[in-house]
Amino acid sequence: RSERQFCEQLDYNLLFRWFLDMNIVEESFDATVFTKNRERLMDHEVGRLFFDAVVKKARSAGLMSDDHFTVDGTLIDAWASLKSFRPKDEDPTVRPADGDSGNPTVDFHGEKRTNETHCSTTDTESLLMRKAKGKEARLSYGAHALMENRYGLLVDLKVTSANRATEWEAAEDMLKRQARKGVKPKTLGGDKGYDTRGFVKTLRGRKITPHVAANTKRKGGSAIDGRTTRHAGYTVSQRIRKRVEEIFGWMKTTGGFRKTRFKGRDKTQLAAWFVGT
Repeated sequence: RSERQFCEQLDYNLLFRWFLDMNIVEESFDATVFTKNRERLMDHEVGRLFFDAVVKKARSAGLMSDDHFTVDGTLIDAWASLKSFRPKDEDPTVRPADGDSGNPTVDFHGEKRTNETHCSTTDTESLLMRKAKGKEARLSYGAHALMENRYGLLVDLKVTSANRATEWEAAEDMLKRQARKGVKPKTLGGDKGYDTRGFVKTLRGRKITPHVAANTKRKGGSAIDGRTTRHAGYTVSQRIRKRVEEIFGWMKTTGGFRKTRFKGRDKTQLAAWFVGT
């Protein structure tokens, strides 16, 4: 849960010591120094380099497709409570309290709260967002995954601010990263959220066939038509694209990434690289 708790574990957890090749009497890390080390990991992009090295091994072993991919996004809960979501112009010294400074009672029912007028005092980079209608709004970050379709392996992962527009921007950034590695996708699958005229136009400009789910109920209709959906490959992409949910499912349950343990997008991205690896 924290660097300090991890350093305490090293004092008596033999499994941790075995993993780090430490003997029984060797001193554990200093918690303060270990915490500062995280800044160095981010400055040198160690998490991304580690992730890319593992992806490269999978690709060299023939476990990845370089032609067909899927993109999707999810929300990661921020390390901040809704009580910390306060008006930006509020004076903290006159904030109403009930005598409990650590966990005061906050009644925000009936109050209109938006990201334009409010901000979390715990994690200022997190945003209030809900995944779908009828769902509760949470302080969150967006996590976006790019999956190859042969075996459903993760090839890229990006953490962004929690808003709809970043879904398409993150997908484009991940495709650019693949292009720099010499990978040229032929198709890209996605759910209805990616069926926008701007995103489809971007894909076609990159000579990538948009195998996104057609949102025919949207005003103006879908950005794709029968010229794309009539092919058997489109049907295959629509079936396989659902495997990306297994990646998010593993990350949130086994990987413990349903809620970030860090404040700020950069630290959350570093944690995402290790979970994604």
